Amino acid sequence: MSKKTSGSVQRVRDALTTAGLDNEVQELAVSTRSALEAADAVGCRVEQIVKSLAIKGVGSGELFMVLVNGRNRLSLERMAELVGEEVAMADAALVRQRTGFAIGGVPPLGHLEPLKIFIDEKLMAHNVIWAAAGSPNALFHLAPDDLLRITNGMVAFVVQGE
Repeated sequence: MSKKTSGSVQRVRDALTTAGLDNEVQELAVSTRSALEAADAVGCRVEQIVKSLAIKGVGSGELFMVLVNGRNRLSLERMAELVGEEVAMADAALVRQRTGFAIGGVPPLGHLEPLKIFIDEKLMAHNVIWAAAGSPNALFHLAPDDLLRITNGMVAFVVQGE
């Protein structure tokens, strides 16, 4: 456990409480910035890691959050179909400005502004999944149904292949 909780991690704890979850946020001494690092840190399969990816509408500038399982890659083409416009990955400055979190620690909730959230249908196949909790060394676990409820997300096929 780290010695001092960051304000970003506390925001996630507060958002979890507000959402009616008492899930423990684990602050670790190792990096959980990548899906593989996160899986190794908590002893789960990489498919159980929630990658929070921010994309923006090229025309509208709207920011969307896509929650993808740690093994798969996001399909921008599928996302463009879902949101009705061309999309691109959001840059780090835009992600921090609109969510309040830095890339590598962006959680699925607690953002500065409401975002439309899409959830990789492959995440729903697990009993327990792990998501970032506001810093590149903090995670929390939850059930996929809780992720769906707390994000008001839309489950969709958003990854490449298959």
